[in-house]
Amino acid sequence: VQLQACGGGLVQAGGSLRLSCAASGAIFSTYIMAWFRQTPGKEREFVALISRNGGSIYYADSVKGRFTISRDNARYTVYLQMNSLKPEDTAVYYCAADEYRATTEQDYNYWGQGTLVTVSS
Repeated sequence: VQLQACGGGLVQAGGSLRLSCAASGAIFSTYIMAWFRQTPGKEREFVALISRNGGSIYYADSVKGRFTISRDNARYTVYLQMNSLKPEDTAVYYCAADEYRATTEQDYNYWGQGTLVTVSS
C-alpha cells in the first residue's frame, strides 16, 4: 500500500489543523492506520491509531482530548484532526499502515512521506 500525507503547515498555538493520508495500491479497509510524529534527534513517536472499521481508537496521552483520528474507507483516507495545538506538537507527522495493531514504529511496514506541522507560540 502507498500512502500520501498532506495538510501540514504553520499555525499559532491554540489553533487547529487537519492532516489527511490517502492510500492506494491495496484494499484500505484491511489495514490498521496510525499517525506518528518525529522531531529532530528523536525517535518517531506514536500519536494515534484506528482499527479497520474505526471501532477501536487509541491515542498517546500527550494528544488525548485534543486530537481525533478518523477514517473513510470509501475514500481510502485517514485523517488526524488536531485542535488546541501547542508548540510541543511541532513535528513531522507520518501516517502508517499495517495488518496488526501496534504503537511502535518498528511494527509498521508502510509509511507516508511525512508532513510538517509547525506550531508557533
